[in-house]
Amino acid sequence: MNILVVGPHPDDQELGMGGTIAKLVQQGHNVLLLDMTNGEPTPRGSPEIRAKEAAKAAHILGVKRIGLELPNRVLVHSIEARHKVAGVIREHQAQIIFTPFFQDAHPDHLATTRIVEDARFDAKLTKTKLAGEPIYPKWLFYYYATHLRWVADPSFLIDVTGFEQRKREAILAYESQFVKLEANRKVVDWINAANVYFGSRIGTAAAEPFYTKEPVGLSDLSALV
Repeated sequence: MNILVVGPHPDDQELGMGGTIAKLVQQGHNVLLLDMTNGEPTPRGSPEIRAKEAAKAAHILGVKRIGLELPNRVLVHSIEARHKVAGVIREHQAQIIFTPFFQDAHPDHLATTRIVEDARFDAKLTKTKLAGEPIYPKWLFYYYATHLRWVADPSFLIDVTGFEQRKREAILAYESQFVKLEANRKVVDWINAANVYFGSRIGTAAAEPFYTKEPVGLSDLSALV
């Protein structure tokens, strides 16, 4: 299955669902990470540093990664941005898309999700100048990488037991953000704590939360954890 995971900045995908990404890859799915911006400027980073870190994180997770190089901090919902994302959806023939949760304090996250939601529709249109064959991804799921101080209330959880260390390593690949920047060092700890907490909700060692606006169907109850 072709899966697209969209992040406003390099590291959002790893923080929000790094364990799930690693698990999907191991299961044989074709996972592509799309960065809307290069994440710069930041106190300890640069475009070159962030690109190197993002490539390292993708290698750890075993995925391909591309970037649109849209402007960081001033990302806006526009026709141009929608069509760029729709082009990626069509080229990848994405059947499932993950994007940040639609409530956030960070304007780039809010803009990214609006863009992705509309690009999902744009990707199916015929008689357009978009590259690739039209496709309407069946599923659009939201992962949590928010800047709000509240606890996620997810629709479902994915068991990521056994993938906790790989997620941690992928996050720490962003040395400029989570090692050299002292203020962010605790982020890795509370991400680990969240993995354990959500795992406890379904009786596993670790889990990651997701939200859906559309109902998820089960063929039978054997799919339940």
